[in-house]
Amino acid sequence: MILDNIWYVAAIWMGLAFVASLISIRAGISVALVEIVVGVVVGNIAFAGGHHILKTTEWTNFLAMLGSGVLTFLAGAEIDPASLRANLRASLSIGVLSFLLPFGAVWLFAQYVLGWPLHQAQIAGIALSTTSVAVVYAVMIEGKLSETPMGKTILAACFITDFGTVLALGTLFADFNIWLLVFVVVMCVVLWFMPTWTKFIIVRLGATRVSEPEVKFIFLILFFLGGLASAAKSEAVLPAYLVGLVVAGVFLRDKTLVHRMRTIAFTIFTPFYFIKAGLYVSLPALWAALGVIVALLLVKLATKFAGVWPLTKLFYMRTREANYTTLLMSTGLTFGTISALFGLQNKIIDEKQYTILVTVVILSAFVPTLIAQRFFQPTLETMIEWGQIYAAKINGPTPRQPAPSGK
Repeated sequence: MILDNIWYVAAIWMGLAFVASLISIRAGISVALVEIVVGVVVGNIAFAGGHHILKTTEWTNFLAMLGSGVLTFLAGAEIDPASLRANLRASLSIGVLSFLLPFGAVWLFAQYVLGWPLHQAQIAGIALSTTSVAVVYAVMIEGKLSETPMGKTILAACFITDFGTVLALGTLFADFNIWLLVFVVVMCVVLWFMPTWTKFIIVRLGATRVSEPEVKFIFLILFFLGGLASAAKSEAVLPAYLVGLVVAGVFLRDKTLVHRMRTIAFTIFTPFYFIKAGLYVSLPALWAALGVIVALLLVKLATKFAGVWPLTKLFYMRTREANYTTLLMSTGLTFGTISALFGLQNKIIDEKQYTILVTVVILSAFVPTLIAQRFFQPTLETMIEWGQIYAAKINGPTPRQPAPSGK
């Protein structure tokens, strides 16, 4: 049968990714969003007998997981350490409130309005407090905005928001065991030495471009830390982002390496991740719980706007850029689906609640991003200009140099 042949299955996945690319180019919408929609459509088409045209296997699940990890790593690697330090106040403030307000509001809404028990409501709060680094990074790359001061500030704020969700999930539900301790210790050691190791390999082996030793080394570290994270019942995307952050300074001096890894990620890995995300959406279940889904989505978006938008204005963003930043901070995907899946696998939430949460998460990846791109997409010049205005406001005007004395 065709759907049992691994080559045909791979051809179907990549064919859908190719169609998504064509639609993305024609419509001017991020390919990540189109891939999600393609996954939703195909996932709800069934042949006679209930057989679906697309199915997941162990290897597609691994490629999807790898896609989220590599995207998260690249998002961290795009953050210039100097720019992060310069814009730390804005990133930290936006990131913290972007997590706290939705987490608390969704938790209380699920517990006291929907009547969910405490732990189920907490899972809902965690899953819907996230901001999708993967979606934001993909949108930034396509718009060539990731290297601007504002782009780096938004990416850093995304990290802080998702770090809050990881801490909440770990504090409320983590299994504190010896593997967790080993994971934390080993990760700290690797993060400390990672810049030195990466720089050494680039300098000493950089000429051997055909074998790509730098890329293989990065994947080695990501796989190793991902394995430790899995053993500790944590998530591989967390160490991936941290590794990206610590090697960002090295990557700034080797843009070719970043472009090669980005090409690999967007060609091979991320289509599996985004299309698979769309497969989680069941249209019949969505229709049956439409009221709850809309209510949770509105709570998330409203609290994201309440927390982020005033801060963007406080940090000197114009209205267009403020709306764009707030909408991107309202997205959710990677950590949202991870949190919901954690709750399902540990029998904290049931399948109906899981479907509701994942649907809201995916809608939050699609709706705010589409609005941001269609109506509030800033230009490259305005995002660079914001960095100059912010630096001048924070650091004060550059002192005037005394005129040279003539003789």
